[in-house]
Amino acid sequence: MLIDLAKKALSENRNLPFSVYRSIKEQHMLNVPVIKPLLIVVLSGSKELGFEGELVCPPGSFVFLSNKPTIAMRNIPRNSEYFALLIEFEYSDFECIEHRSSETNTYFQGVLEPTLEYTLKQFIEWSELAPPQLWHIRRKEILQVMRSLGFEQVRSIMKPPTLSHKIYTIIASDLTNDLDAGVISSMLAMSESTLRRKLSAEGDRFQDIKDRAKLGYGLHLVQTSTNSIGRIAALCGYSSQSRFTDKFKRLFNVTPTELRKTRMNGSGE
Repeated sequence: MLIDLAKKALSENRNLPFSVYRSIKEQHMLNVPVIKPLLIVVLSGSKELGFEGELVCPPGSFVFLSNKPTIAMRNIPRNSEYFALLIEFEYSDFECIEHRSSETNTYFQGVLEPTLEYTLKQFIEWSELAPPQLWHIRRKEILQVMRSLGFEQVRSIMKPPTLSHKIYTIIASDLTNDLDAGVISSMLAMSESTLRRKLSAEGDRFQDIKDRAKLGYGLHLVQTSTNSIGRIAALCGYSSQSRFTDKFKRLFNVTPTELRKTRMNGSGE
């Protein structure tokens, strides 16, 4: 039911509050950035997370990932294809839930129970009609339903945004404009040296954040759109397709064209 509803929503070419990742061949990607809490519902095939596939998500299950720098992912088709529904949550969505003061969970997983499945069904159907300003209402409802089903981990899945997250968000909001560290430090009311020092304390670098923002969006477009690789490179702020491909390969250990060929109806270009 959810697969059919998601396909129908996608066919209308609307801006939607969820994404669908699907493939007919196995996909293996390293260093996938997860900047905001992310719910992944596996509806067909299976998903493995971690360099050694430490976490396995079979069909009819979900995994909720906390906002963390990067993670390795393997999408494995079973029978016909791999099909997963992805919903990214905003930090403000968690205001409806009393936060737990203990250490943040990096993830939790569970089975797609009927109540949660029905809630996701409503989310998909409603999102086709509701304006983006109202999408947060249904996202909050999903969180509340998960907690009511006993998934108390939802209270501690969100880590407070770090400086790295804030910079990522600024860059991701305007990828075609090549914002440098000086501009962003001014936007955050600090000197460039202070910005770099604080990032170093977090174990991060400005250029690495910039690459993750651009290439993370590129990964999303390769997985969800029919744009050519050249067009995707331009949308991510790269004037050279070859440079985009080289950086993409270096980060994810697969080229955009190789990844595109694993998708349903994917031709590589």
